[in-house]
Amino acid sequence: MAIRVLPGRHFRRPTRALVVYCHPSPTSYVAALRDRVLVSLDTSGAEHRLIDLYADGFTPEFSATERVAHLDNGTDPAICGHAESLQWCNTLILVYPTWWGSQPAMLKGWFDRVFVSGVAWDLPAGANRLRPRLHNLRRIVAVTTHGSPKHINMLEGEGGKRTVTRALRPMGNRFCRTSWLAIYNIDRSTYDARVRFLGRTEKAITALTRSPAV
Repeated sequence: MAIRVLPGRHFRRPTRALVVYCHPSPTSYVAALRDRVLVSLDTSGAEHRLIDLYADGFTPEFSATERVAHLDNGTDPAICGHAESLQWCNTLILVYPTWWGSQPAMLKGWFDRVFVSGVAWDLPAGANRLRPRLHNLRRIVAVTTHGSPKHINMLEGEGGKRTVTRALRPMGNRFCRTSWLAIYNIDRSTYDARVRFLGRTEKAITALTRSPAV
Protein backbone atom coordinates (compact mmCIF):
# COMPACT_ATOMS: atom_id res chain seq x y z
CA MET A 1 0.00 0.00 0.00
CA ALA A 2 1.44 3.36 -0.99
CA ILE A 3 1.77 6.06 1.65
CA ARG A 4 0.91 9.54 0.50
CA VAL A 5 2.58 12.48 2.26
CA LEU A 6 0.56 15.66 2.05
CA PRO A 7 2.50 18.78 0.95
CA GLY A 8 3.46 21.10 3.76
CA ARG A 9 2.68 18.58 6.49
CA HIS A 10 5.22 17.23 8.99
CA PHE A 11 5.27 14.30 11.35
CA ARG A 12 5.89 15.87 14.72
CA ARG A 13 7.69 13.86 17.36
CA PRO A 14 6.21 14.05 20.86
CA THR A 15 8.36 16.36 22.95
CA ARG A 16 10.28 14.73 25.79
CA ALA A 17 12.01 17.57 27.60
CA LEU A 18 14.66 17.30 30.30
CA VAL A 19 14.90 20.56 32.26
CA VAL A 20 18.17 20.97 34.17
CA TYR A 21 17.88 23.85 36.63
CA CYS A 22 20.87 25.31 38.44
CA HIS A 23 20.60 28.05 41.05
CA PRO A 24 21.18 27.95 44.83
CA SER A 25 18.28 30.27 45.72
CA PRO A 26 14.69 29.02 45.45
CA THR A 27 13.41 32.62 45.26
CA SER A 28 15.73 33.83 42.49
CA TYR A 29 14.71 35.27 39.14
CA VAL A 30 16.21 32.16 37.56
CA ALA A 31 13.75 30.10 39.61
CA ALA A 32 10.94 32.18 38.11
CA LEU A 33 12.32 31.39 34.64
CA ARG A 34 12.33 27.69 35.51
CA ASP A 35 8.69 27.92 36.54
CA ARG A 36 7.75 29.60 33.25
CA VAL A 37 9.54 26.85 31.33
CA LEU A 38 7.60 24.19 33.23
CA VAL A 39 4.30 26.02 32.68
CA SER A 40 5.02 26.15 28.95
CA LEU A 41 5.77 22.44 28.81
CA ASP A 42 2.60 21.64 30.76
CA THR A 43 0.50 23.89 28.53
CA SER A 44 1.82 22.31 25.34
CA GLY A 45 1.31 18.79 26.70
CA ALA A 46 5.00 17.91 26.53
CA GLU A 47 6.40 15.06 28.58
CA HIS A 48 9.08 16.44 30.85
CA ARG A 49 11.42 15.75 33.73
CA LEU A 50 13.13 18.23 36.05
CA ILE A 51 16.58 17.95 37.58
CA ASP A 52 17.20 20.57 40.28
CA LEU A 53 20.94 20.28 40.86
CA TYR A 54 21.14 22.23 44.13
CA ALA A 55 17.97 20.79 45.64
CA ASP A 56 19.13 17.28 44.73
CA GLY A 57 22.54 17.85 46.32
CA PHE A 58 24.32 16.96 43.10
CA THR A 59 28.08 16.50 43.50
CA PRO A 60 29.74 18.35 40.60
CA GLU A 61 33.33 17.25 41.17
CA PHE A 62 34.71 14.90 38.54
CA SER A 63 36.46 12.47 40.88
CA ALA A 64 39.88 10.85 40.46
CA THR A 65 38.17 7.49 40.04
CA GLU A 66 35.97 8.85 37.26
CA ARG A 67 38.98 10.42 35.57
CA VAL A 68 40.89 7.12 35.54
CA ALA A 69 37.87 5.32 34.08
CA HIS A 70 36.72 8.12 31.77
CA LEU A 71 37.06 5.95 28.65
CA ASP A 72 34.93 3.19 30.17
CA ASN A 73 31.23 3.16 29.43
CA GLY A 74 28.70 4.69 31.78
CA THR A 75 28.40 7.12 34.64
CA ASP A 76 28.95 6.75 38.35
CA PRO A 77 26.10 4.46 39.54
CA ALA A 78 25.03 7.21 41.96
CA ILE A 79 23.96 9.42 39.04
CA CYS A 80 22.90 6.82 36.48
CA GLY A 81 19.38 8.31 36.57
CA HIS A 82 20.77 11.54 35.15
CA ALA A 83 22.31 9.65 32.24
CA GLU A 84 19.08 7.76 31.63
CA SER A 85 17.12 11.03 31.50
CA LEU A 86 19.65 12.53 29.09
CA GLN A 87 19.25 9.52 26.78
CA TRP A 88 15.46 9.67 27.15
CA CYS A 89 14.88 13.30 26.13
CA ASN A 90 14.76 14.84 22.68
CA THR A 91 14.87 18.37 24.11
CA LEU A 92 17.37 19.50 26.74
CA ILE A 93 16.53 22.78 28.46
CA LEU A 94 19.21 24.36 30.66
CA VAL A 95 18.06 27.08 33.07
CA TYR A 96 20.88 28.85 34.89
CA PRO A 97 22.60 32.18 35.63
CA THR A 98 25.71 33.08 33.69
CA TRP A 99 28.54 33.65 36.17
CA TRP A 100 32.02 34.77 35.09
CA GLY A 101 30.99 34.43 31.46
CA SER A 102 29.90 30.80 31.59
CA GLN A 103 27.81 28.15 33.32
CA PRO A 104 27.99 27.85 37.13
CA ALA A 105 30.41 25.25 38.48
CA MET A 106 27.49 23.03 39.51
CA LEU A 107 26.15 22.85 35.96
CA LYS A 108 29.58 22.51 34.40
CA GLY A 109 30.17 19.57 36.76
CA TRP A 110 26.94 18.02 35.50
CA PHE A 111 28.35 18.20 31.97
CA ASP A 112 31.63 16.67 33.16
CA ARG A 113 29.99 13.75 34.95
CA VAL A 114 26.96 12.98 32.75
CA PHE A 115 28.19 13.68 29.21
CA VAL A 116 30.60 10.74 29.43
CA SER A 117 31.70 7.76 27.38
CA GLY A 118 28.90 5.31 26.74
CA VAL A 119 26.30 8.00 27.41
CA ALA A 120 27.06 11.01 25.21
CA TRP A 121 29.92 9.70 23.09
CA ASP A 122 32.21 6.79 22.18
CA LEU A 123 35.89 6.75 21.30
CA PRO A 124 36.61 3.47 19.48
CA ALA A 125 40.10 1.99 19.64
CA GLY A 126 42.39 3.79 17.21
CA ALA A 127 39.96 6.65 16.62
CA ASN A 128 40.94 10.26 17.26
CA ARG A 129 37.47 11.78 17.23
CA LEU A 130 34.51 11.27 19.51
CA ARG A 131 31.48 9.59 18.02
CA PRO A 132 28.21 11.07 19.34
CA ARG A 133 25.69 8.76 20.99
CA LEU A 134 22.83 11.12 21.86
CA HIS A 135 20.97 10.57 18.60
CA ASN A 136 17.76 11.16 20.53
CA LEU A 137 18.73 14.77 21.27
CA ARG A 138 17.37 17.17 18.65
CA ARG A 139 17.16 20.48 20.50
CA ILE A 140 19.19 22.19 23.23
CA VAL A 141 17.76 25.34 24.79
CA ALA A 142 19.67 27.64 27.13
CA VAL A 143 17.63 30.00 29.32
CA THR A 144 20.06 32.24 31.16
CA THR A 145 20.69 35.60 32.81
CA HIS A 146 23.70 37.86 32.37
CA GLY A 147 24.73 40.58 34.79
CA SER A 148 26.63 42.47 32.09
CA PRO A 149 25.49 43.87 28.72
CA LYS A 150 25.60 41.72 25.60
CA HIS A 151 28.58 43.56 24.10
CA ILE A 152 30.68 42.72 27.17
CA ASN A 153 29.83 39.04 26.75
CA MET A 154 30.78 39.23 23.10
CA LEU A 155 34.14 40.80 23.99
CA GLU A 156 34.69 37.99 26.50
CA GLY A 157 34.05 35.38 23.81
CA GLU A 158 30.65 34.18 25.04
CA GLY A 159 32.13 31.10 26.68
CA GLY A 160 28.82 29.76 27.96
CA LYS A 161 27.17 29.98 24.57
CA ARG A 162 30.16 28.29 22.92
CA THR A 163 29.93 25.41 25.41
CA VAL A 164 26.32 24.81 24.40
CA THR A 165 26.77 25.19 20.64
CA ARG A 166 30.25 23.73 20.12
CA ALA A 167 30.61 21.13 22.87
CA LEU A 168 27.16 19.82 23.79
CA ARG A 169 25.33 20.11 20.47
CA PRO A 170 27.77 17.90 18.48
CA MET A 171 27.03 15.03 20.90
CA GLY A 172 23.37 15.09 19.81
CA ASN A 173 21.55 14.15 16.64
CA ARG A 174 23.15 15.41 13.45
CA PHE A 175 20.13 17.72 13.06
CA CYS A 176 20.30 18.96 16.66
CA ARG A 177 19.66 22.68 16.95
CA THR A 178 20.30 25.17 19.72
CA SER A 179 18.21 28.05 21.01
CA TRP A 180 19.63 30.85 23.16
CA LEU A 181 17.20 32.76 25.41
CA ALA A 182 19.13 35.32 27.43
CA ILE A 183 18.41 38.49 29.33
CA TYR A 184 21.47 40.75 29.45
CA ASN A 185 22.44 43.52 31.85
CA ILE A 186 19.98 42.17 34.39
CA ASP A 187 21.76 43.97 37.23
CA ARG A 188 20.47 47.24 35.77
CA SER A 189 17.26 46.01 34.19
CA THR A 190 13.84 47.31 35.13
CA TYR A 191 11.04 45.30 36.66
CA ASP A 192 9.09 45.60 33.40
CA ALA A 193 12.04 44.28 31.38
CA ARG A 194 12.29 41.23 33.61
CA VAL A 195 8.56 40.58 33.35
CA ARG A 196 8.73 40.86 29.56
CA PHE A 197 11.55 38.32 29.43
CA LEU A 198 9.51 35.88 31.53
CA GLY A 199 6.72 36.16 28.97
CA ARG A 200 9.13 35.84 26.07
CA THR A 201 10.59 32.69 27.59
CA GLU A 202 7.20 31.10 28.09
CA LYS A 203 6.16 31.82 24.51
CA ALA A 204 9.48 30.61 23.08
CA ILE A 205 9.37 27.29 24.92
CA THR A 206 5.77 26.71 23.86
CA ALA A 207 6.68 27.43 20.24
CA LEU A 208 9.74 25.17 20.34
CA THR A 209 7.81 22.20 21.72
CA ARG A 210 5.29 22.55 18.87
CA SER A 211 7.97 22.69 16.18
CA PRO A 212 7.96 19.77 13.70
CA ALA A 213 11.77 19.63 13.91
CA VAL A 214 11.78 18.60 17.59
